[in-house]
Amino acid sequence: MTTPVHVQTVEGLGTVSVRPIDPASDAPLIHAWVNEERAVFWGMNGTTVEQVRDVYAHLDSLTTHHGFLVELDGEPVAVFQTYEPAADRVSECYEVEEGDVGCHLLIAPAAAPAPGFTAGLLSALVAFCHRDHLRIVVEPDAANERAVARMVRAGFELGPEVVLPEVDLPEVFIPEKRARLAFLRRG
Repeated sequence: MTTPVHVQTVEGLGTVSVRPIDPASDAPLIHAWVNEERAVFWGMNGTTVEQVRDVYAHLDSLTTHHGFLVELDGEPVAVFQTYEPAADRVSECYEVEEGDVGCHLLIAPAAAPAPGFTAGLLSALVAFCHRDHLRIVVEPDAANERAVARMVRAGFELGPEVVLPEVDLPEVFIPEKRARLAFLRRG
């Protein structure tokens, strides 16, 4: 088990911990999450456990992209990824500023989501990102209306709809994506 890089108690929610993904031991859990129909926008439906492990091992090898497992009171509840926009395909779609950090969030399936869960989780993840960065950039799939609305409720300012180009590397293929940019400056 890896050591958390951020721990925060969120009133009414519990203790949120953010730790680096261990590709070998976390792949089965992440595989189960990303292969659910509800996770189609994550872009990993139809992958094997080995492919999930390889994607996160590749991510782990980079200095510009990072994968984290988010836990609430010790239980895994989300995958969170951060990246330097200047080293990512998103940089082709907007003017990157010094201090930007890009993020992706996949919340695990829950039998009965608790009211305020997502907002509380986001508050801890925003605090984690704003520790070292001035502005958070997200680019949910433009067709994922729930994710776009969630960002607006969290205080993000909507930017333009863009097309992120495909990425075809030996380690990973990422298809073209129509995305909606959104930004949140450190207040």
